[in-house]
Amino acid sequence: MRLPLLALLANGPAHGYELKHALQTLLGAAYPQPNVGQIYVTLGRLEKAGLIVGEEIEQPDRPNKRIYRITEAGREAVSAWFGDATVAPRVRDEFFIKLALASRAGAASQIALINKQRRHYLKAMRELSRLAASQDRDNRVAHLLIEGALLHLQADLEWLERCQEELE
Repeated sequence: MRLPLLALLANGPAHGYELKHALQTLLGAAYPQPNVGQIYVTLGRLEKAGLIVGEEIEQPDRPNKRIYRITEAGREAVSAWFGDATVAPRVRDEFFIKLALASRAGAASQIALINKQRRHYLKAMRELSRLAASQDRDNRVAHLLIEGALLHLQADLEWLERCQEELE
């Protein structure tokens, strides 16, 4: 959450609710919705780290609000984030660890685990497909996010087939 908030603040000052709304608008309903409490905690940490500065703004008929601005160090952090490649393909996959340990622990059948995981992926694909159909067609970023998630799930399903072929 740190770097996406910094990236939004690189566009201009904002308060926590504006940042929450900007993330929701940009990413759509498929992306886990940020909790405003989490956003404010993260903003506090960014401020302590010197990546942003906050300023209290008085409001006559409402409680004061805190507006945050990115610092030069924050801009450097955003620039470095965009300059770095993202995390490598996931090797530390919890499902794979379960699959690897199932027969050794005698706790579960590997094929039963594969079937359960397959059902979970198929359910997730149905939910994402429904979400895609209900999504605002003009929000290309949200559609790309959903499409990427569907492609990952499709690859995961193909991998499960491969696992089942090897383990039967």
